Amino acid sequence: MTRNLKQATARFCKDESGAASVIEFAIVLPLFAVFLGAMVEMGWMNIRHAMLERGLDTTVREIRLSTGFAANYDTIREKICDTAAIIPECTATLRLEMKVVDPRAFAGIPSAAECQNSAEDARPLRNFQSGEDNEIMLLRACYKFKPVFPTTGLGGQLAKDSEGFTAIVSTSAFVQEPR
Repeated sequence: MTRNLKQATARFCKDESGAASVIEFAIVLPLFAVFLGAMVEMGWMNIRHAMLERGLDTTVREIRLSTGFAANYDTIREKICDTAAIIPECTATLRLEMKVVDPRAFAGIPSAAECQNSAEDARPLRNFQSGEDNEIMLLRACYKFKPVFPTTGLGGQLAKDSEGFTAIVSTSAFVQEPR
């Protein structure tokens, strides 16, 4: 039995008929793995962004229609996170900015979003102003997360902070309806 196994192994090692396909496989497999990893990363990013947009839009709709929803920083963040249920560690990593906008002298929210990641202590609010009746409001939500594959494919190309977090930003505008 051992002799037959040794002969079969020796015959297999001497046979070179499949050598070309093994080399192609060794070249193509890493490229395919990086491509597959980038697809997974993009899928998770799209799902998180879509859920953040949905949570923000649903919350803004409740604020706009004044359905008894108290619009302060903590309740808005909790409502967004409750609606966007698939986002992990949402309340710990979501940062909001809300600003009253004058339509005659428009000055939007600064283009660089200030996000908070889970490793940092809570910072004072950058800009959060509750609006009065008939005022135009801009609300920006910034969610930080660690990529699934942080060093390869798409995860390696994303802008990350010193701790490896990247950000998804969503903005919404609305008019505070009169009560």
